[in-house]
Amino acid sequence: MTRSPRSLAVSVAVLAAALTLTLPGAAAAQAAAVPVRTVSFADTPGEARGTLVLPLGSAGDLAGRGSGLDEGTRLAVERAIASADFSFRARQTLTLRGIGSWDRILLVGVGDGSNADETQWAGAVAGRTLLGEDGPVTVLAGGLPAGRAAAFATGMGIGHYRSDLYSSTRTGAAPAGSLTVVTDQGAAARTEFEGRGAGLVAAMTWTRDISNEPANVVYPETFVERTRTAFAGLRGVTIEVLDVPAMERLGMGALLGVGRGSERPPRLLVVRYRGAGAPEGGPIALVGKGITFDSGGISIKPSANMGNMKMDMSGAAAVVGTTLALARSGAPVNVVAVAALAENMPDGAAIRPGDVLTAMNGKTIEIISTDAEGRLVLADAFVWIERNLNPSAVVDVATLTGAVGGALGDDYAGLFSRHDALADQIEAAADATGEDVWRLPLHPSYAQDTASTIADIKNSGEGGAGAGTGAWFLGEFLSRDIPWAHLDIANMAYGGPSDWKPAGSAGYGVRLLEQFVRDFTPVARGPGNAGH
Repeated sequence: MTRSPRSLAVSVAVLAAALTLTLPGAAAAQAAAVPVRTVSFADTPGEARGTLVLPLGSAGDLAGRGSGLDEGTRLAVERAIASADFSFRARQTLTLRGIGSWDRILLVGVGDGSNADETQWAGAVAGRTLLGEDGPVTVLAGGLPAGRAAAFATGMGIGHYRSDLYSSTRTGAAPAGSLTVVTDQGAAARTEFEGRGAGLVAAMTWTRDISNEPANVVYPETFVERTRTAFAGLRGVTIEVLDVPAMERLGMGALLGVGRGSERPPRLLVVRYRGAGAPEGGPIALVGKGITFDSGGISIKPSANMGNMKMDMSGAAAVVGTTLALARSGAPVNVVAVAALAENMPDGAAIRPGDVLTAMNGKTIEIISTDAEGRLVLADAFVWIERNLNPSAVVDVATLTGAVGGALGDDYAGLFSRHDALADQIEAAADATGEDVWRLPLHPSYAQDTASTIADIKNSGEGGAGAGTGAWFLGEFLSRDIPWAHLDIANMAYGGPSDWKPAGSAGYGVRLLEQFVRDFTPVARGPGNAGH
């Protein structure tokens, strides 16, 4: 039976619209959006024009996946594969030009499919490779299961991202061509993409955009407004914001202390999402460090690379972005994102080394370094969460320490938890998405390292276990019965360009946490394993 060609189209707003903001003491700035690709799924390829993408896991894939190509084109691709020694490994690419009627043919290795994340990563590599192409793109995905075809399209949307938000060459760029995924499971792939992938692409774009924006554009108040705009009209969402008077009434001396040195006041942002069919019980609380710029305060940082500290709010961006992905796809989950937002600056009102702050729970904190500020804003956020949400689990995400990079390089985020069952679920989500984590200890000796002679605790430990003592400090502001995990992403949140991303924000944590929340199984309350 011959099936008639049909196109199952879905327009995906891959990128945020341009936004004009009036900046205090500066001219209005405008970030131009990257042109959007319209994604569709079809049974058969249309006219041979523009760019052809072939995701291949083996030489045998070409015979089936390339069945819609004319014989001359298929043989030319086979010869090119042999000549270039193309090995089909995941994320390997080979560009061919001058073959048949196509302007360009891009081969992308997807590996053997044994790792669930490989297809999405391969799509991201393809999306980045084709970022400058403004013509139509056709992906031959025949034979791929519907989920993998949708994953490849999702990856292409993630890869179709530029971080040069204020480059004049972006403004007025030509509209991007359409993206058509040809698969014999078009309806199922479209459902998968619409039900999850499109929301993930939009959330990744939002997360990376807000992380890459300069600190004169994104600060606590504008982070809140960007969040309100992103969630406008989504079902099951409520947003609450605590301003300075509200935090003063609650006694949030740690978060307020960090914000004292800036003209831009801090905020505590709470985004609740409960989808239809969500399980009963308390929500999963995702907590993010939201330092919109970190000068180090009085303990000022060296000037080299200080500009990257506009991305010290990557944890807050990740947890809000995760919740955005879940809300846009209508996921049946109960999740709350809490962003502890402040700017850490060194004016005459700033906290000093030696000062003592009092957190919301009455615990006193001796300030050793004003550059150990992320743990301070998270401390008050933890107390607020425990008192107001009755969470089933708490996972915080923070660019907390440089020490984690010394331990793990740029391959793994640091994972800390006293609750093995919770850590296991995060590790499983990391394996499924390729956003890798490595579990590090929460050793009881860290209690002595953070002991203060004048207060209950100090905000910077002694010795070399900087990532561990930072995690230990956080754990002192949440009851040990509550399942809790800490992700230190300082080494993963941003960096130079790679095969799937430009320089700047990686949006790390969105894919990991989105998977984790979807798969979450309640964890028994209890003190956990104190040795971890």
